Amino acid sequence: MSDFEFSDFSQQELDERVVDIARVAKVVKGGRRFSFRVTIVVGDNRGRVGVGIGKANAVPDAMRKASERARKSMRKVAVFKTTIPHEVIGRVSGARVLLKPASAGTGVIAGGGVRAVLEAAGISDILTKSLGSNNILNVVEATMAALEQLKSPEEEAVRRGKPVKELLPFWERKKNA
Repeated sequence: MSDFEFSDFSQQELDERVVDIARVAKVVKGGRRFSFRVTIVVGDNRGRVGVGIGKANAVPDAMRKASERARKSMRKVAVFKTTIPHEVIGRVSGARVLLKPASAGTGVIAGGGVRAVLEAAGISDILTKSLGSNNILNVVEATMAALEQLKSPEEEAVRRGKPVKELLPFWERKKNA
């Protein structure tokens, strides 16, 4: 497969969400210089997600920059069916985000930036709680930090020397018993 075919395929399949658009100011000798900061989340709905921040004098330019950075920063996250394999807390500066697995049919119980990141990653059943700072950039980064900490049940079972079924979320163990 050539580079062109791969990039064309990846462009079509990605879910892009604008999380935040803010007007920011730089104070200079003559007064304030205003520009725009855009935060975008990009995911393939199959366990890959990335966050990008772009700044420019016009919103469309900032969005283009943020989108390019988000595509470059995409990472694979461990997903178990429609949820996550285990509970995890992500921390960035003063923001902390708690992610808990939920049984099928629960939906995404999250707000704002956390919801955008999780839905772009393809997670459709999860419970979340944003703790500490509610700075949108730090909350989104804390969500990404939490997702990066996740380990697949298979990988963790091998590391611990246990059967995989012991490491599944409790409702899966109950179903299998």
